Parts: sequence; C-alpha cells; structure tokens
Amino acid sequence: MTVTPVALEARPEGVPEHSAAADFLATDLTAARALSTTATDADVDRALRGSRRSLADLGALLSPAAAPRLEEMAALAHAASVRRFGRVVRLFAPLYLSNECVSTCTYCGFSAGNEIARRTLSPAEVAAEARTLTERGFRHLLLVAGEHARIVSKDYLVECVGALAGTVPSVSLETQVWDTATYRRLVEAGCEGLVVYQEVYDRGTYAAVHLKGKKRNYDWRLAAPDRAAEAGMRALSLGALLGLEPDWRSDVIALAAHASALLRRWWRCEVAVSLPRMRPAAGGFQPEHPVTDRDYVQILCALRLALPDVGITLSTRESPAFRDAAFKLGVTQMSAGSHTEPGGYAEPGAAEPQFEVSDTRSPAEVAGALRAAGYDPVWKDTIGARVSDAKTTQSLP
Repeated sequence: MTVTPVALEARPEGVPEHSAAADFLATDLTAARALSTTATDADVDRALRGSRRSLADLGALLSPAAAPRLEEMAALAHAASVRRFGRVVRLFAPLYLSNECVSTCTYCGFSAGNEIARRTLSPAEVAAEARTLTERGFRHLLLVAGEHARIVSKDYLVECVGALAGTVPSVSLETQVWDTATYRRLVEAGCEGLVVYQEVYDRGTYAAVHLKGKKRNYDWRLAAPDRAAEAGMRALSLGALLGLEPDWRSDVIALAAHASALLRRWWRCEVAVSLPRMRPAAGGFQPEHPVTDRDYVQILCALRLALPDVGITLSTRESPAFRDAAFKLGVTQMSAGSHTEPGGYAEPGAAEPQFEVSDTRSPAEVAGALRAAGYDPVWKDTIGARVSDAKTTQSLP
C-alpha cells in the first residue's frame, strides 16, 4: 500500500526520530479517511483490482460503497490468506498474571476505580497455569497483566517469563509498556513477542477514556513496539478496541498505517494486528459505537487485502458462530479456551476477569471446528516465519 508522509512540525517527546511510531505520525491519513466515507463504485473497483494496494485503497474497501461487495471481498481475502499463510490457524492462550492496576481506563474491568477482587499470581502459580495450558495442547502463551509497576514490576515479569523457560516454547507479553532495557531483559529471559493495544488512535478519544495513570501518555505507548524490536523481540502485535472511537473506519486505517510502518522499519519481525470488539466488563462500560457483524467482516476482508503479509488475530470476545465463519477471511491466529482472570486455568478463584468471554468452547472444540473446515490448528508458532528478505514484505510504502 502507498502511504504519503507529511512533515511533522515537532516530534512528540518519547517518539524516537528513526522509529515506526515517528513514521506513522508523519503519515497523511486524510485521503484514506475521506475515501472511507465518500468512495465511489469506481474507487472500490480500482481497490479490488489492484495487486499492491494503497492506504487510499484500504479506505475505499472500508467504505459504504464497498459494503455491497462483501462476497467478492471475502473470496479475494480468503484466497490471499491461503496463498500467504496456508490453511492453518495458530492457537494461543492468554495467561493472566495480575488484575492489579493503578490506571483508570473507562472501558476496562481492571480499572483502578472498580471494586473487584484482585489477585496476583506468584511465579510458581504462573508455572502451574502454564502446565495446565500445555496439557491442553498450547505451546504459545500470552502473559497479560494490569498496569501496576510495583506489584507487576520489571523483576516480577522477568521472573515469570523465566519460570516458563523449558516448558513453553513461545512466550509473549501484554502488560504496561516499558523501556528498551527492560524489554531486553525480558528477551534474555525467554520472551519473544510483544502485544500492545493502542486502544484507540484518535488523541481526543484516547484522552477521554484514559483518565489516570501512565497509560495516558499516548506517544510513549505508541513507540513501545519500536523499543521491543530494538531489544530483540521478533513478534510485534498491535491492536485497537472497536467501539471506543465513533468512526471505526478511521481507527482501522490508523492501525493499518502503524502496522505498515512497523513492517518497513522492523522488516525482520513478524507483525500482526487485532481489532476485538468491546465486551461487558466490571464498571458497567457499554460501547456507544458498536460495530456490527457485517462491518467486522468488511474490516477483516479489507485488512487482509491491504496488508497481505500481516497476521490477524481473532479473540474469544467473539461468538463461536462468528469465529467459525470469519476465520477463513484472513485470520492467522486465535485464542481458545480463554480465561481473563488470574489463576483461571489451574486454580479458579474469586479474582474477577478483565472482560466476559463469548466463545467458551474448550481448546479441543475450537481445534475440531478448524479441522472440520479443512484447516490445521497449529499449537506452535510455525505459520509466521520471519521475513528474511525485505523485498518479500508488502506494506504501505
């Protein structure tokens, strides 16, 4: 895809000059966002015919004009996904370390102001959770925690990652964001991937939903994948929560532009994106701007066509029926059998979850549904082989 950069008057503090975050901030999204609402049938035709699609093409594929073409888009997205990734979907499980949090985020069940039962696992308990998950087949775990730098400290995270060494072949992290030195320590302990949800890309909306805590620093969070890549992490995953931003098309375009910038800047890393829809959580948050199933299908198809080399993750926030229908449109990895509270696998207790899970099937049932559709469930990270040649990676140049 073609991205037009624009000059920044001043680079925000916390964003290095030579970084994907800086490249993203210097990208002009105006034309793509305009086309996402005003595209004509001719614009959609051009986007569907193209072999190397631009950011403007993505806007056209997300537009109302493209909505009647969903069947055509789905066929093209399926073919592109099979061509690049084969008929395989990697399965992983989130392992929640702690629901302690000092940040106040209006949409999150872990938010500091919510009166919920809190729990933080010891490294030994983390190892026990991991053993339960490996017995269920998982070989890739995502360690998740709320933002509490004292309880969920750098040393604690390093110890948790180290506790899984020799047991879990692939460990990634989704916690508060850290500096390069801390990510380097985590890599040395055995962590190979980072997941960072920017949550929402519009700065005004971001400030309105992040009321307190270090997470209010938009730019520090935006540049976290750069710091992780510099530290040696090989897998970078970005995300936005659908339902926070009134204009979901604008958020999808921003996420794609950020992912494309990462592909160009850190071309040896695997890059993936995730766009889960908001689910009920403690605190009573309800999204004011829900995204329909049809809109979500359009998003998945447009992303696969615009970013053929980027992984796409589908969460257990989605229903079983929707996941069974949607994964063929470009999804490369899915969580399964998820619990979003600390200790939810080996020793379920009183700790409360981050959000409600919709797909409550066991990992074996999810794997069975994939096989029934002619796909191979992959428990180990074998489908996202690192790009060894910059020329093989298609992004939004």
